[in-house]
Amino acid sequence: MPNEPVTVSRRDLLSLIGTLSGSAAMYQAMTSLGFAADSGYKGPIKLDGDPKGASVLILGAGLAGMTAALELRKAGYRVQILEFNSRAGGRNWTLRGGDSFTELGGVTQTCEFEQGLYLNPGPWRIPRHHRAVLDYCRRLGVALEPFTQLNHNAFLHATGAFGGAPQRIREIKADFQGQVSELLAKVTQQGRLDELVTKEDRETLMQALRSWGALDRNYAYKANLNSAEARGYVKDPGGGLTAVPIPSEPIALSDILKSRLWRHLQNFARYNFQTTMFQPVGGMDMIGKAFVREVGEVIRYDAKVTRIQQDEHGVTVTYTDLKAPGMPQQARADWCICTIPLPILGQLPVNVGGRMKAAIDAVPYSSSVKIGLQFKRRFWEEDEAIYGGISYTDLPIQQIAYPNSGYNSGGKGVLLGAYIFGPNAFEFTSLPPAERIARAVEFGAAIHPQYRAKYENGVSVAWHRMPFTMGCAGDWSEAARAEHYANLCQIDGRIVLAGEHASYIPAWQEGAILSSLDAIARLHERVVKA
Repeated sequence: MPNEPVTVSRRDLLSLIGTLSGSAAMYQAMTSLGFAADSGYKGPIKLDGDPKGASVLILGAGLAGMTAALELRKAGYRVQILEFNSRAGGRNWTLRGGDSFTELGGVTQTCEFEQGLYLNPGPWRIPRHHRAVLDYCRRLGVALEPFTQLNHNAFLHATGAFGGAPQRIREIKADFQGQVSELLAKVTQQGRLDELVTKEDRETLMQALRSWGALDRNYAYKANLNSAEARGYVKDPGGGLTAVPIPSEPIALSDILKSRLWRHLQNFARYNFQTTMFQPVGGMDMIGKAFVREVGEVIRYDAKVTRIQQDEHGVTVTYTDLKAPGMPQQARADWCICTIPLPILGQLPVNVGGRMKAAIDAVPYSSSVKIGLQFKRRFWEEDEAIYGGISYTDLPIQQIAYPNSGYNSGGKGVLLGAYIFGPNAFEFTSLPPAERIARAVEFGAAIHPQYRAKYENGVSVAWHRMPFTMGCAGDWSEAARAEHYANLCQIDGRIVLAGEHASYIPAWQEGAILSSLDAIARLHERVVKA
């Protein structure tokens, strides 16, 4: 009935508001769970005291391992790193034309991207509150540029909604926000929020809703120049005789709710994804390369660790030289910092205590697939005015991300044509690389029909098939963290673990660096006291 009172439960109301603008509330909730607090990095670590020439063997030349090497060597330790790959960086990795890599199973891919184009198959963005990563970038001379997480002109797509046509983020966001504001204004006018809002605050709240939701004088969200300022126009304001703008028609709230596209709006409100975000100029591996300039001479590449043994005097690591396999070799040091990913470490003979061994075995790794696609021209910019940002879809590819550099330059370009997690990632991982790429092109054409004519080549990284990680990142459950996290991080004899898995920021480079700094601080304290 037109005059029937509008009722909204407190739970539904808070859920809607949280989806639209709940950054602060979400931050508080995430902080209470240990997920969202500022990284706590207070500046360069100070390792006071004389280590008296103690030696440390570091396993893995990812960011955790190279952070440990840089800081320990500066403090006077003798340091050596054993690295499985023929390059440093670990998951801090960038693929460019001519680069080759081999998956588990023996399939080798060679990237064919045009010069200057690249894909970051691992980490690809740096939040502004990841202070340790940013500080090392500054100290090591790594130039940064903005990473665009939210582009209002990118797409949200659901195969079963709007005839399968992608919708602009700005339209869904503005229409959802506007119509929820209208609902909230109605229930406020009818006194339905008297228990939640004081009489003195009602007028201010109504003014805020009108502004925030682009409502008219009657607190309605309709097609007019006011709403068009948020969602866009059918015809933009111009000049001369063609200057008059034409507002666009909002999408009905019921259609937005049924489409479930509103779920993607949280990807821009979450603490880890709020602006400003960064990326290194030229590729994420610029960070790894900067570390190598500092510690590269202590890295032994192509060293596959096969055994880790410790006694009361030190640690002995057995390894194979992958470039010249033959008799196993050994390296020995007083102490060992192990950053080997847990799925691999769990398969090695390591004589640590039962608690650490149980912790190593308790943490599965999430599955993830990234696919980079090169196109003949940057049609997303030229045809659709999308400069950076991410489009989201319920198709198995899940995300399409646009390059954040080279804007408006013309020529060829590379899209992140798929960023896949969950069951879809396991399905894609099971496919040959060529088929993964073909499917990414097929699915992507539902959002960008230009795919079919403009695609040139691609490359696919399925993290569970990468022999140096066998997974994307540590996937802690609350129960596993409560039972095993402290045991994983404790120094066991002369061995301590570090890496993103030994942090409350799994999958982020910040977690890897912070875990390393914490590990070396505790190890140094023990060495100096001894």
